Formats: sequence, structure tokens, C-alpha cells
Amino acid sequence: MRTIENAIIRFSGDSGDGMQLVGTQFSNTSAAMGNEIATLPDYPSEIRAPAGTISGVSGFQVNIGSTPVLTPGDEPDILVAMNPAALKANLESLKKGGMIIVNTDAFDESNLSKAGYQQSPLGSKDLSSYQVIEAAITSQTLEVLKDISIDNRIKIRSKNFYALGIIYFMYGRDLEITIQWLKSTFSDQPELAEANIKVLKAGYNFAETLEASISTFKIKRAKMEPGLYRHISGNTAVAWGLIQAAEAAGLPLFLGSYPITPASEILHELSKRKQFGVKTFQAEDEISCLRSDWGRLRWCIGSHHYLWPRTRTQERSNWTRHHSGTTFSHC
Repeated sequence: MRTIENAIIRFSGDSGDGMQLVGTQFSNTSAAMGNEIATLPDYPSEIRAPAGTISGVSGFQVNIGSTPVLTPGDEPDILVAMNPAALKANLESLKKGGMIIVNTDAFDESNLSKAGYQQSPLGSKDLSSYQVIEAAITSQTLEVLKDISIDNRIKIRSKNFYALGIIYFMYGRDLEITIQWLKSTFSDQPELAEANIKVLKAGYNFAETLEASISTFKIKRAKMEPGLYRHISGNTAVAWGLIQAAEAAGLPLFLGSYPITPASEILHELSKRKQFGVKTFQAEDEISCLRSDWGRLRWCIGSHHYLWPRTRTQERSNWTRHHSGTTFSHC
């Protein structure tokens, strides 16, 4: 096991492969183990892009270290590619000599074609500059869960935890943190918790059998000031910032929002803060979202007897006084 200062890992696959979830779990576990972290979720550029295509690739990058980490990093040290599209979309940004973990089950003729490959890149000179770990992640997941009575589609969706188990072994991460999270999250569906835990351990054990040929790393705890730390995402910080802005301006806060990844969490967080006078509205589409915020804005104008000022200075002054923190639109 080699001791290093930091590592950049990128999880990548289809938008339904749960890359954001396992990336977040890896980040939370690393933070709990005393590492500095910086994360960068990467969502598909198209809404409902066809599965298996490059435009539908979703990713999550995390930089963990024993020294101050200020950015999510540029070139990943390790790429987890759950399908050919994920490999093709991310290969150029991977550090030369880096490692690629591929789900070989996804490299069939159909997925290769969707990603624009004429033939499989596995074993080709295109990957000769990297260390490639081939794992039959999907089929191994199904094998692990063959005795659990849940729908086959749900079993396949657990494959992201197999990939996570591999990465946990490579970086000496504590499985118990994620295991407890799964038990808590699926407390009312214990069979799902059991399934994901079994798959997580299976991925870990698979990597352990490859110990002679797989690189393993140790990242020491970062030096941090002692105290109580809070886990907070960027979306939560945005929600709290809006609440503070409204409080400072002495005005009510209204959010009319159309739920869409990755901003849905802002709506979720603000909807829990009614004690601060926050009002939220979940619109059915983007147009309804904009109209709700425009309606709120018109109400603000009417309730403050707003008159359009004659000068630019007056306009800026009155707009700030009457409307700062009053309404916020996300569509």
C-alpha cells in the first residue's frame, strides 16, 4: 500500500446508474475518516438523453487529500466507467498512467454502437497508457443477489455499490459508514438495505482478490482544527443564503420552482423552513414556475404601492428596497 497526499476519483455512467449516490457516499466516508474533500457532480447536458449515449453520461468527481484540497481537481487518477459511453466521454481527461475500472458486461454491441465505437476499446492500444481493471459488475451483482427476492431491475440498479466496494478497498475506506447509512435510509425496506450491503461487500472482496495486480493507497488524516463540523451541500448553502438575504431585507421569501436535478434540493430545503416565513411552490413545468414567480413579483409591487421611478437612481434604490429577497425563480 502506497501513501499519497491526495487522489482524484471520477465515477461515471448512465444517469440511472447512481453515480451521484456512490460518489456522495465515498465523499462522506472520506470526510468522516478525516480527509479534506472537494466534489464536482456532473449531470447530463440533455434532459432524458437516450441510455447508453454520450449525452446521457452522468458523473461525480471527488478530490480527497491529507493536505488542503481547494478544488475537485482536473485530471482524475481513477475513472470508474459503467458503460462504453462513460469511457469515451471521460478518457481524454484521465491522467496518463491512471486506472480505469470498467463494467465489462456493458460493453456489448448495442452499447458500443451508441457510444460511437466500431469495436470494443478493451484490450486495444487506445487504453495501453492506462491500468485497466475489468470487472463483470452487472452479472456479479445479479449472482450475489440471486437468493434475495426483489425485482431483477432493482437488483441491477445495485451495481453502483459493487463499483463503490472496489474503490473502498483501493483507498482503505471504512465500509461501516455506508452500511449504517443504507440501514437508516432503507429502514422501512430492509431487503433493499441487505441487497446493497451485500453488493458493496462483494465489490470490496473482488478487489481484495486482485490485490497482487491492483494498486492500493493510504491517505492520512488531514490536520483540522478540533470542533463540531457540519455536512452541507452547495444546494443547502444556497437555500440558507436565500433565507438570510430575506431576513436581512426584512421581506418574505417565495420560491416557485420546477423540480429538476441538481437543483431540486433547494426546493426541498426551503420547504422545510416555514418557521422563517418561507413559502414554496412546486410547479408542474417551467412555464408555471415562471408565472408563479411573476405573480409573486406583481403582488410585491401592488402591496408596496410601487410606482415606476423617473430616474435610474430611484429605480435601483426602490427595486432593492422592495424586492431584494422577495422572490426567487429556478426553472
